[in-house]
Amino acid sequence: MAKLPVEKMRELERRFGEVEARMSAGPAADVYVKLAAEYSELQPVVKTIRDYQRAEAEEADLEALLTEKDGDREMRALAEAELPDVREKIAALEGEIRILLLPKDAADEKSAILEIRAGTGGSEAALFAGDLFRMYERYAAAHGWKVEVLSSSEGEAGGFKEIIATISGRGVFAKLKFESGVHRVQRVPETEASGRIHTSAATVAVLPEAEEIDIEIRAEDIRIDTMRSSGAGGQHVNTTDSAVRITHLPTGLIVTSSEKSQHQNRAKAMQVLRSRLYDIERQRADSERSADRRAQVGSGDRSERIRTYNFPQGRVTDHRIDLTLYKLDRIMMGEIDEVIDALVADHQADQLARLGEIGL
Repeated sequence: MAKLPVEKMRELERRFGEVEARMSAGPAADVYVKLAAEYSELQPVVKTIRDYQRAEAEEADLEALLTEKDGDREMRALAEAELPDVREKIAALEGEIRILLLPKDAADEKSAILEIRAGTGGSEAALFAGDLFRMYERYAAAHGWKVEVLSSSEGEAGGFKEIIATISGRGVFAKLKFESGVHRVQRVPETEASGRIHTSAATVAVLPEAEEIDIEIRAEDIRIDTMRSSGAGGQHVNTTDSAVRITHLPTGLIVTSSEKSQHQNRAKAMQVLRSRLYDIERQRADSERSADRRAQVGSGDRSERIRTYNFPQGRVTDHRIDLTLYKLDRIMMGEIDEVIDALVADHQADQLARLGEIGL
């Protein structure tokens, strides 16, 4: 394996010291916020680099003791005993540094928009879409993230035909981006008298939440239509047109929002439209960089079946990394860190292998 990029490591240490000094100098509030964000990003990398340097210095001291011809016999024996552990520590820290220095997805630190749609399976698919949404909602709560539903369409027997929500917090997209794809469920519906297992599916899409600075939407590129919102029994929620449908003319993308406030509906619909356009741009950029490069585990194609939830066996299988866990009940309660961490680790291993192929 290629040596660690020493010059890059020194540059990161230098920049960390510079950011630290500028923060201590008491800059303006907006500058401080930017510096603090950079500081928190650099801190774990620099800490690991310094741990690595200390371990290397320790290794050099121990090796020096072993080469001293007139050295104390007991000290030499002690150095000989400690050296394997120190070398093992160095190897582990080297691996950590390689991962920390991997190219970052510019969208990783962003919040995300989660879209779940019932697929094949009728009412059972809508119920499963509801189960998936609650799973992500609980996972988000455990990480201190905020979930806000932007729009939803309920299934006839419960669950959702479609639900779109924002999940706000730092690093949400980095954790959830591998959830995009088709999720399949195998279980016996409550209405199934014969106990026959049904298979249904729901599609999940996770988009990085785009800010206005990320993507510009020109006024002449959109058409905004207002519609009358209806409540239960067909009664009008109010006497004004409040539902909003925005059509992005260049791409044909259509986004709707139908809460009570027309102003909020327009803002929410623009938020979803901006994120979808940003996602299209990111995918196009990935394709241009390398036609055969996989930006996500698997192809990233949302028509691809990525995971199966088998209720009779209490089993969850992620088909991209051949991971099977027999803890379905806990996973549906939002305990999906083990799956997500395995996907992230597999992606990192793939990145490291790719860098190794080109000698970096």
